[in-house]
Parts: sequence; C-alpha cells; structure tokens
Amino acid sequence: MKIVVLNGSPRRHGNTEIMAETFKEGAEKNNHTVKILNVASMDIKGCQACKYCYSHGGKCVIDDDMKNVFDELKDADMVVFASPVYWFDISAQLKLVIDRLYAGGSTGFNFNKTALLLNAGADHVFTAAIAQYKSMTSYLKWEDMGIITVPNMEKKGSMTSCPQLDEIRKLGESLK
Repeated sequence: MKIVVLNGSPRRHGNTEIMAETFKEGAEKNNHTVKILNVASMDIKGCQACKYCYSHGGKCVIDDDMKNVFDELKDADMVVFASPVYWFDISAQLKLVIDRLYAGGSTGFNFNKTALLLNAGADHVFTAAIAQYKSMTSYLKWEDMGIITVPNMEKKGSMTSCPQLDEIRKLGESLK
C-alpha cells in the first residue's frame, strides 16, 4: 500500500514530524511505502473556488506546489493528515492543502483510507480538527483508520518521550 502523510507543521523536526516519522516506521514494517510531504514548506496558495478543475479534469488553475501533492496522491491508497493544533484547529498550512483537495473532488480520489494525527500544547483543543476530519471522511466515504491526539506537547521534541508514540507506531503496523 502507498501511504502519503501530509505534515502540516511549519516547525521542522518538531512534534508533528516525530509523529509522522513514527507512523512511517510502523507502516514500513509491513512493507508499505510511506512518503511524508512537509506541506508547510511548500508554496501552496488557497483555493479560489473558480471551479476550473471541474471543467478541466481535476487540473487546478493555480500553478504552485500543490501539483506535487496531487502527483503523490494520484496513486496513493491512504492519506494521513498530521498537524499541530494551533488555536483550536489544524494548522493553516494543512488547511490550504485540504481546501485545494477540492480539485480532486471533481474527478475522485484513488485513496479511500485516511488517518488523523494531532498534537497540541494543551488538552481539550482537538474538537474542531476532529469534526472537520470526520465531516471529510463521511462526505467522501473515506475509511477512517484511526485518530490519535496527543495533548500537552509544550516543547519542541516533547513527543520523543511521549507514551502515545507506541500507539502511533501500532497504527502504522496495523494497516493491511
């Protein structure tokens, strides 16, 4: 299975990247191919809702790095959304990518499995991000393979000693 992890954290080598790498290690134990895309460092603009994609076979009118994301997604079997929670929701960088998936909605997606990995510096802040994810999976009939939230990650690198890393690794290992 080909899995694409969309890492929405602008912080390199931070807690979200640690989560993504741990998931990758687990999934690769079962010979899955995992590609992590650090979308926060890409040049991706917001969707214009122009519907160009609907009359041009899913091609977006905006010429930016989202084309690289779509290239990776075209033959993916699963997508993992990974993000820190900033101000009660996913990062703006990952939200840009999610909004731009609109173009893929015009033709459909190859993948039908998804997962969500979230971390935050506080607890009880995941509700909005989970609600958006569940709405997407329901509407697009994607199979949710798991949601993991890790609160109280106040410092860069806190994730390295977090007990939920085992849960993240096991999620990757559990995929068939």
